Amino acid sequence: MTEQKWQEIKGNIQDMFKVVEIDSEQLEEDGGINIEWIIFDGPLGRMRLEFESRPMIIDKKTNYSNRIGSETAVTYTYSPHERSTEFAVFKWDEGQEVWVEYSAENFLQ
Repeated sequence: MTEQKWQEIKGNIQDMFKVVEIDSEQLEEDGGINIEWIIFDGPLGRMRLEFESRPMIIDKKTNYSNRIGSETAVTYTYSPHERSTEFAVFKWDEGQEVWVEYSAENFLQ
């Protein structure tokens, strides 16, 4: 999913449903992760849509020694320009009071 498509989805949700919360978070780990979410009351109940954007990994180096008991470290190199994105849908479970991730199979039922 692209950033433009995410903005369209957020706009449609704001027009059609009662929005409870819109927020975002920036994490400095893994080269800088941006997470945006919108929580709304829809026909299936309370839903949460998340859009995550992170830098693409362009190189991975493993540092190790052949000595017994030595540690192994993995170093990642992130792209300064290219980003990968992930879209996730969650539904609020009233009984357990947790967000349950919805998969594509759940929408076909």
